[in-house]
Amino acid sequence: MAASLPPSRPRIPGTGLAKGLAVTLRTMTRKTVTAQYPDVQPELPPRSRGVIALFEENCTVCMLCARECPDWCIYIDSHKETVPAAAPGGRERSRNVLDRFAIDFSLCMYCGICIEVCPFDALFWSPEFEYAETDILELTHERDKLREWMWTVPEPPALDPGAEEPKEIAAARKTAEKLEAQRAKEAQEAQQAQQAQETQQVQSREEGEE
Repeated sequence: MAASLPPSRPRIPGTGLAKGLAVTLRTMTRKTVTAQYPDVQPELPPRSRGVIALFEENCTVCMLCARECPDWCIYIDSHKETVPAAAPGGRERSRNVLDRFAIDFSLCMYCGICIEVCPFDALFWSPEFEYAETDILELTHERDKLREWMWTVPEPPALDPGAEEPKEIAAARKTAEKLEAQRAKEAQEAQQAQQAQETQQVQSREEGEE
């Protein structure tokens, strides 16, 4: 035998309308949340991930970003160039010259691994997000476009006053302090030697007068 259902409460006419009006009255005095995009640009967080910008001057074509990319969406072409010796008798050396650097943003999942592994600070996050296209093939952006996005990269945030000093800065500061102390010591020794020489000259002059 099926269990009997509990008796339903009788519906009061207009209850739904009253609930809707109550919600309207509660939200009437609150700040509007409607985004007026694209007339008003949104305020993005400082660490927003939009697109990846390329600082071409820092790129050494080491290929780390392309090898570590899990989506294989970074395309790099380069050639080797011979650099003449800087001084007579020196040796020539070869270097990699960047020919093409492109990122297919239809494949990119914005993980940021390429930015993290770049040892020369050639890749940066840009907050730019208005790059929609009607054709998926046009989402492959070449190095000229990636360079343009460098102008949208924000300045790095200031360090926390209570944070530990970076190791590179601490090492450079200690080296500078050692050099300054060494120079001060050398200057003091030179001054003492000069004073001793002047004293010796005065004594020799006095002995000659006697």
